[in-house]
Amino acid sequence: MDITNPRRILAVSLTDSVQHLSRVLKDLTGTTPEQTSTSLAGASHNLSLTTAYYTAEVPIWLDLISSPSEWSDSFLSPEAKEVLEVLGGVMLVFALPAHAHSDEGKSAQDLIKQVGKVVKDGLGGWEWDGVGLCLGVGEIDDVDVWEDCCAELGLEFVQVRSQSTPSRNEFGEKTGIPRALEALEANDWVNASAEDFGSDFEDIEAEIEEQKKRQNGDGEKPEAAGLDPESLDFGFDREDFEGLKRAIWSSGKEDGEEFMDGEPSTAPADGGKPTSDETEESLDDDDVRNMERLMAKLQAVRDTNVGLPEDQRKRAAAKAVAEVMKEL
Repeated sequence: MDITNPRRILAVSLTDSVQHLSRVLKDLTGTTPEQTSTSLAGASHNLSLTTAYYTAEVPIWLDLISSPSEWSDSFLSPEAKEVLEVLGGVMLVFALPAHAHSDEGKSAQDLIKQVGKVVKDGLGGWEWDGVGLCLGVGEIDDVDVWEDCCAELGLEFVQVRSQSTPSRNEFGEKTGIPRALEALEANDWVNASAEDFGSDFEDIEAEIEEQKKRQNGDGEKPEAAGLDPESLDFGFDREDFEGLKRAIWSSGKEDGEEFMDGEPSTAPADGGKPTSDETEESLDDDDVRNMERLMAKLQAVRDTNVGLPEDQRKRAAAKAVAEVMKEL
């Protein structure tokens, strides 16, 4: 999938750490960011992401911080609401002090707390479906204080050492820039704004309620004929949803393949929509269970996001449907 209008990354550092910010961005993107006039503040850079699931050219907005408290206040003001709404990632780059409890160390911790405040109060904290990274540049060995400080704020600490440092630790996990890139690649960059996805969440709620009505008082499974794939569109394009419909119709088997019991698939050879009789025959107990699991997952999204702003609820709903499509 080609994500044509991805969410943005906000990359920040202190004004006296601009060389670290520039180096990290070059290592991440392969190119050095170009400053506007005499500063990187207000400049934009791009990160090209290509995975097995999507490709995206993610814009990175750059900003420099002189006063952490004033910076967080400005980003939590009503004027910054539109900026926060399109963010899919926040990345803080800072120089690791030699001693965490020195004046320099305390200043760095305050910087992290102010950036974390924006993530928590402005973006939703743990409810935010974005990625928050704190990249500490330095060669110190004990980073427990920095890991704990970042974790308390819902941010991931990543230490960036010299280029000669191995890219994996003793557990085989990626470190440094490779780990930061891995975290960014695993994020959802689809800009699921209200105008992009319409009333997806309301459609999902209606479908869940409809499935509940189809169950009888004894808790029996709904009849297979009542599972109408056409009603599962949730606002997605028909072409995007075709894979999920085919999985429901034929238990995930392609044309000509066999089921577990050796019976041939009943999916139409021409790839068209099955008749109502064919749909009813192909929907066995496993199909019904899969459908119930699908609906339960979507219901969980609805229940856990009650009280969130409408745009966040719609974004979570769209993400859940996308995950179900990928799973099936």
